[in-house]
Amino acid sequence: MSVAQPVVAEKENAIVRMMKDLERALKKPPSERRWGMVIDLTKCVACDACTVSCKAENKTPPGVNYTLVIKEEVGTYPNVREVFLPRPCMHCENPPCVDVCPVGATWKNEEGVVVIDYDVCIGCRYCMTACPYGARTFDFGDWYTEGTPHLAPYETAPTFEYGEMRVRNEHESPVGNVRKCHFCLHRVHEGLLPACITDCIGRARYFGDLNDPDSLVSELLRERYSFRLKEELGTEPKVFYLT
Repeated sequence: MSVAQPVVAEKENAIVRMMKDLERALKKPPSERRWGMVIDLTKCVACDACTVSCKAENKTPPGVNYTLVIKEEVGTYPNVREVFLPRPCMHCENPPCVDVCPVGATWKNEEGVVVIDYDVCIGCRYCMTACPYGARTFDFGDWYTEGTPHLAPYETAPTFEYGEMRVRNEHESPVGNVRKCHFCLHRVHEGLLPACITDCIGRARYFGDLNDPDSLVSELLRERYSFRLKEELGTEPKVFYLT
């Protein structure tokens, strides 16, 4: 009689597989890889671990969230259920947020990730209006421990977004800038998966090179039905959902 493999082993195998995919992708020139994310909606339990891990990794302040889980109740009593939709930045192939930026502070890099230069951003928030996914938020300079004798050390600890060390304070970027998910590029370029991928308790999130037919993300998209949000807009997101 066969014995079912424990869930822990399945999670480990997925992570190991994605780490190998990542190692292989990083050996290619940046222009030859295209980072993407696949989210399995049948596994998401709306635990918000992705949101918490992202905030911890990027030390984002109140009101600044790079990834959220949208929760909605559907149906009519007594046939009612909840549906969950994790929503990071879609990293569109045709990002409408880029075209409206008057100073060129946001663009799609050669790996297909939509990024922001905090030192160029003037905080006009045109990109927030243009984004059809609500994936951008503004840093107003708030603190979780504001009003206490001292700001908590975790709020003033350095961050490494986009591979550049920054210490957030009220006078410098990214305060006064628009902020968003960047696929944890500072981790990816060091051979680590995005924080939300490794911390998802249901193993509902997958990350890898969409240009690699042997990657786990490519395999999932071949074998499972998938969709993207608001495809009719022609934005061509690089975040796919499995059902």
